[in-house]
Amino acid sequence: MLEAIPSAYCAEPSAAPNHVVSRIPRQPVQSTAIAKIGYSKRRHSLEIEFVNGAVYRYLGVPPAVYRDLMSAASKAQFYDFHVKGHYRSVSIRPPQKQQAPTKNHSD
Repeated sequence: MLEAIPSAYCAEPSAAPNHVVSRIPRQPVQSTAIAKIGYSKRRHSLEIEFVNGAVYRYLGVPPAVYRDLMSAASKAQFYDFHVKGHYRSVSIRPPQKQQAPTKNHSD
């Protein structure tokens, strides 16, 4: 089933809340939905930081999936079709609330 809203904005964490500390370095990427991506070869863990500030770790991700994600023309689309829903996820950080823009009054 196709979704009308890009699902990269709505990653689903595992049911149980976890307090996870991330030590996986993430590098910035060009994407409208994904800000940074990191990967642990030793643990086969993929971390994705979304533009809304949320960070999720995906467990059991093969190195080839990480390589394909990093070389994909559309990282958000690759995520939607090949990562989301295919691997168990853990929330590292919830979405960050955006502050309303402040008005500049110059009288």
